[in-house]
Amino acid sequence: TKTFITNGDVADVFVVFVNSDRSKGHRGINAVVVERNTPGFAINHLTGKMGMKGSATAELSFQDCRIPVRNRLGEEGRGYSIALSILSSSRVSIAAQCVGLARGAYDAAVKYAGERQTFGKRLTEHQAIQFMLADMATEIDAARLLTHRAAWLVDNGKPHVTESAMAKLYASEVANRAAHKAVQIHGGSGYFRPGKVERIYRDQRVTEIYEGTSEIQRLIIARAIVGDGKGASARN
Repeated sequence: TKTFITNGDVADVFVVFVNSDRSKGHRGINAVVVERNTPGFAINHLTGKMGMKGSATAELSFQDCRIPVRNRLGEEGRGYSIALSILSSSRVSIAAQCVGLARGAYDAAVKYAGERQTFGKRLTEHQAIQFMLADMATEIDAARLLTHRAAWLVDNGKPHVTESAMAKLYASEVANRAAHKAVQIHGGSGYFRPGKVERIYRDQRVTEIYEGTSEIQRLIIARAIVGDGKGASARN
């Protein structure tokens, strides 16, 4: 069974990573194509997500599901390297998504703060709010630049594992902080549905989880710097 599969209940063709020989470790992993109507293959729609409700999520189960050798992608035992390559590239897309979420929260906060008045002043006239907006703007620009760098490396076929991890890590945490500040600036109105910042607050949370958690990204970055902690840096 494979869980939390994005678009799993709407896809017709799936790329599945299977362990064909556990004795070989990661070299026993293969990538195979599975079609929706394959006998023994079942799809279960998952409900109850906190956010990202516009994105379908499913659980895929396999019971006596036989896949022909011709459905294998790449060479025997290359599934692990294929998976890592896909993950590394897709992290750039998640980073870009995070920049968009953060910018959405920032724009909503700027608009609200410019209209809402307290104690005879607009919120934008209060230094505490100004500092929050300044931090948001600075971090969003930094996240965007990290994302642009990683995307450029991917597009030009250059090594990008570390840079993709950096972009995904930083941008996802920036989105978290931006959403938090936006709700704070909106006050009570930011806590209620329906509302843009309330939705962004829920939507951004998963970006620190999927395509590798923030902890995994830090591990990737750290290993690029110090290797396994015993030898030389693994970074190219």
